Amino acid sequence: MWHKEYGKTGKKISVIGFGGMQFANPEDIDANAEVVLHAYRRGVNYFDTAPSYCQSKSENIIGAAVKQMTPGTFYVSTKSNASEGDKLRADLETSLERLNVERIDFFHIWYILSKEAWQGRKKGGAIAAAMKARDEGLIGHLALSSHMPGAELGEVLADGVVEGVTLGYCAINFPYRAEAVRAAGKLRLGVVTMNPLGGGLIPQNAERFDFIRSPDDPSVVAAALRFNVSHPAITSALVGFTTKEHVDEAVEAVENFQPYDQAHIDAVREKILDSFEGLCTGCGYCLPCPAEVDIPKMMDTYNMKILSGGDNKPMLGRLKWHWNLPLDHAAACTLCGECEEKCTQKLPICDRMKEIAALAEEQEQ
Repeated sequence: MWHKEYGKTGKKISVIGFGGMQFANPEDIDANAEVVLHAYRRGVNYFDTAPSYCQSKSENIIGAAVKQMTPGTFYVSTKSNASEGDKLRADLETSLERLNVERIDFFHIWYILSKEAWQGRKKGGAIAAAMKARDEGLIGHLALSSHMPGAELGEVLADGVVEGVTLGYCAINFPYRAEAVRAAGKLRLGVVTMNPLGGGLIPQNAERFDFIRSPDDPSVVAAALRFNVSHPAITSALVGFTTKEHVDEAVEAVENFQPYDQAHIDAVREKILDSFEGLCTGCGYCLPCPAEVDIPKMMDTYNMKILSGGDNKPMLGRLKWHWNLPLDHAAACTLCGECEEKCTQKLPICDRMKEIAALAEEQEQ
């Protein structure tokens, strides 16, 4: 297994990480722990989870596997979205117990979606509590989990609190997330990517995204993973494994692999920009909204429809699981058109808002 250094920590982690967000039948702890152990035996040494993943069973599953791993040969990562220091401490202690470890190697300040949210974690005492736990040896390294735009994320990372970041990045959205990765890389932080397979869009639409493959890539899944880990600033790509076969496919994709050259990356970028015209880049120039609608997040949600070839279903998942917004958030839009005047891409924002609002209304009926 290929390993990269996680920022300036001195830790080397596998370029394929185990994402514990989804397991088949989470109630079957032992069966799922076998999948985790299979990944460990294949060379994966970074295991990422969170308290609420898989009906709150993910940490238990990884913890069951950890009991059968050799100490010092793996790293666990988990998270807390608490704003208050006492609550973060309670989350940490629960995670330590569930994971059967004495220390969380990479503990994430979870779900930071804005600079204001970051400041809220500071004011509430969560950051101070995490740093205190690190001083006590209960946390190895502090990291951040975020979906923020690149410029804003760079400001938060520049605070110097965290040593790494976990963010969304894949072969079909990378032109729009590149700034965030560059911001982290410039600070020499560890970068772990979520959704390297586009939240399932890439394997589910293999023919549509076949253009990301080079002649030597056996599949679009292999190409998507190779694309992620080819980036010099990206340390590891998290894959949500549910079977041992999925583990084998991912591990074999990076065995003896040489990173893509710039010519291939440029070709993929050009194809994405040509084929998926109209994607919102998340620049934020449309803000502020008089009706307080989070327009960039709504347009990111609409991106999922474009990327999926017109399917509405991915938009619902994006709103609920990625942005944690109510389905009717777009309904607050007054269609004043102010955002369209400021949009650098001249996107039909109002029309897209109406589509998202109509979709939410259909779900409520």
